Amino acid sequence: MRLMSRKGQRQRCRRRIQDRGPVALVAKRKSLHCQQDDNYDVDTGISCPDLPEDILRHIHAKMTLRDAARAACASHTFRHNWISRPNLKFSLETLGLNRNASRDVITRDLISKIDLIMQNRSGISMKALDLNLYSCENIDFAYLDSWLRIAVTPGIEELILTLPLPSIVFETAPPIVSVYNFPCSLLSNGSGNSIQYLNLCYCTLRPTAGLGCLRSLTRLHMYCTQITGDELWCLLLNSPALVCLKIWYCEEIISLKIPSLLQGLRFLEVAECDRLQVVESNAPNLTTFYFEGFIGEISLGGSLQVKTLCMICLRQTNIVCYARQSLVSIAPNVETLTISSPNEMVNTPMLSSKFLHLKLLQISMGMAFSGVYDYLSLVSFLDASPCLENFILAISQHRMGHASILGEPSHDLRQIPQQRHDKLKSVTITGFCSAKSLVELTCHILENTTSLDCLTLDTTCHPSCSVTKSDKCHPLMDGDSLVEAQKALLAIRRYVAGKVPSMVKLNILEPCSRCHVVESLVSTAKLS
Repeated sequence: MRLMSRKGQRQRCRRRIQDRGPVALVAKRKSLHCQQDDNYDVDTGISCPDLPEDILRHIHAKMTLRDAARAACASHTFRHNWISRPNLKFSLETLGLNRNASRDVITRDLISKIDLIMQNRSGISMKALDLNLYSCENIDFAYLDSWLRIAVTPGIEELILTLPLPSIVFETAPPIVSVYNFPCSLLSNGSGNSIQYLNLCYCTLRPTAGLGCLRSLTRLHMYCTQITGDELWCLLLNSPALVCLKIWYCEEIISLKIPSLLQGLRFLEVAECDRLQVVESNAPNLTTFYFEGFIGEISLGGSLQVKTLCMICLRQTNIVCYARQSLVSIAPNVETLTISSPNEMVNTPMLSSKFLHLKLLQISMGMAFSGVYDYLSLVSFLDASPCLENFILAISQHRMGHASILGEPSHDLRQIPQQRHDKLKSVTITGFCSAKSLVELTCHILENTTSLDCLTLDTTCHPSCSVTKSDKCHPLMDGDSLVEAQKALLAIRRYVAGKVPSMVKLNILEPCSRCHVVESLVSTAKLS
């Protein structure tokens, strides 16, 4: 048989990794069991020890943690790679543990397996450690200290720590909440110089002025982490290379300040920090800002680089009005703007300020039953956005409180003169109803937008038909929603369809006929 060259072996091996996955290259003959010296692959005819070491490392690194451990039982070469495996990810799935077992059993088995592997790695550097202990309870924090001392050494690049929900110790008076205190001292003395990604969940972080410089840190994510605004400021001052900062449910932060030192910060995400009152960013090159929660004082330093801005405020009213009044000064060059408001009690005002670069506007509104909001006032956004190309309006309401247009003479529809939207190409309205002001907004867009290509009016409460095992949409629309959907369809036919130019594609989405055929007939009967 003609011998295959070393280059040919390498190419064939790479093809098999892509086609069948790396585990396919590990010999699985039952007769081998755990013999240490035979690594022959019966499928490829390749002897693993004859392959270049970089190829073998690549094969082993592509395996899951469980498969990598099994391969190490059958091969001296893979055993060496296992011992020096640079990336370790520990969870119920990667260790093959039973998720349905009791939490005591899960905790015992997960801790014992992780500890055995980590103790065997003592003195061996690693690049990434991902510890997911969320399913455990009553963890002895001494184990965490030991594992982190082994992992956090010069060369570590990624550290992800997901701990269980904090437990309450009732034996003390008063009861205290037991939360793991991340040892910041591990990041000093040069050990934190190489870390690029730090993700902490359900722990305490108390950085001090003595913290070493995290000069390589580009991503910092904190979820339910106990850290104050001053402590976070200290951490940020020592992270000059930071590009992405995400902060979720960090309730000790009252004032979040971003230093101008962070020249490379591009992405800032702040969500559900209940006590947060001030967000002040002086990062000059920030491009994306995502905020979710209760809006207090927000300043992005007049950054001209912010292109994407998202404001989701589900517990605060009149956010659309706030956005029209304030966001032009916060992010004057925004190109993509997303706003979510639970209820609007104040109409959107007409102002002279402009979103000169805005191309995509998405507004989500949940309306109370009062029906006081005038949808036509959203023309203020259209008028302020001369470059707007895509407008998406999502309306969520269980029962319409607005006055229906049905029964109104067509000549009573209001019009706003001298408003042209010459760049607008696509308009989508989900939750479209028969509210008079919404129909007026739709007609205004059709009559004043010569560039429009597509208009989509969705009369359902859901984006698509999602069929379950019962062969029905889930969730089904209730009776009131179905009645309103039928009214909306009638309003479209009577007031909108005739105004659609021939070059504009009109898409009308209605309740699924398969799931709502009976209900639709009942709704039609009610209309008549």
